[in-house]
Amino acid sequence: METSDSLLERLRARSDEAAWQRLDKLYRPLILRWLRRDPTLGDEAEDLVQEVMAVLVRELPDFHRERAGSFRCWLRTVTLHRLQAYWRSRQHRPASLNNSSADSLLAQLADPASELSRQWDREHDQHVMQRLLELIEPEFTPTTWKAFCRLFLDRAKAAEVAAELGLSESAILTAKSRVLKRLRQEGQGLLD
Repeated sequence: METSDSLLERLRARSDEAAWQRLDKLYRPLILRWLRRDPTLGDEAEDLVQEVMAVLVRELPDFHRERAGSFRCWLRTVTLHRLQAYWRSRQHRPASLNNSSADSLLAQLADPASELSRQWDREHDQHVMQRLLELIEPEFTPTTWKAFCRLFLDRAKAAEVAAELGLSESAILTAKSRVLKRLRQEGQGLLD
């Protein structure tokens, strides 16, 4: 895998199976968690996730990022459209989800300014950041990773981390820089 390309760039080359697997590991849990908020979907939530992923496989190579957050918004829209198609395909909705509440939910997801859409954005960014960190961690030595986590995530001072790990402050800052660079590369276009 070439680390100089972002995940989105690698996905545009349809033949990069590892990138598609990485996308699946990154987004399947997030989309499933969102769809499971509707208890009437039951096991069909997993089928809808599969449909969303199929749309991504088909259309992502032609996706072009136009502004900050556009991939996140596009993913929400794809998920929304799959959910709308699901409800349209059923003539009778379950009693626990009447037409007006389903329509309200769908309308909120469709409105990028709604609180529900803003919640999607926040949860997306938190989830993707956490998953990207998990995915890139094996690329670094345990010491480099520990230095990064202590400096960046725990907000510890460089001198403190250097003393903990028995390294120079310069080495600690270099470790943080290397991991951040890789995180930016992998997450380019996914996180803003």
